[in-house]
Amino acid sequence: MERAERAVMDVESSGGGRDEEAVMRFVERCAITLTEAGVPRMPARIFVALLVSDDGRRTAAELAEMLQVSPAAVSNAVRYLQQVRLAVREREPGERRDHYRLYNDTWYEAVTHKDEMLKRWQEDMWEGIEAVGADTPAGRRLEETRRFYAFLLDEKPRLMERWRKVRSESAAEGGV
Repeated sequence: MERAERAVMDVESSGGGRDEEAVMRFVERCAITLTEAGVPRMPARIFVALLVSDDGRRTAAELAEMLQVSPAAVSNAVRYLQQVRLAVREREPGERRDHYRLYNDTWYEAVTHKDEMLKRWQEDMWEGIEAVGADTPAGRRLEETRRFYAFLLDEKPRLMERWRKVRSESAAEGGV
């Protein structure tokens, strides 16, 4: 489907209320916020561009046109988004073009993927504690950091269960 057709579909599906200039301002503003949180600029822009598409899906050409960047920039940005589990690349049978889309549970995927990272950070803290000595100021600081990571790992399953419940209730009420 061509970008122009998608734009018409986006406008039609939103009741004609979609303001593309406002959408682009939002994409850029939100991307800046993500960049301030540590996400590289181009992946942040691509991620938000996918978020604002009604089906959460675009081709590299559509993203490049929308953001006025090269297809190579899109490809590199999507590679990053795939690594952090915010987006996936897929191809329709018989098509030659890749489509990039958000995971259905984008935030859930991103948050749950952090378990491995938290475990590694916790292990790294043990190594640091052993290196500097547990009874030193640095050792106590590293131990507090390690305990924080352990706390996050312990609490996250309950938090995610609460989220699934809230999401389920919202869906039952006709929400997203």
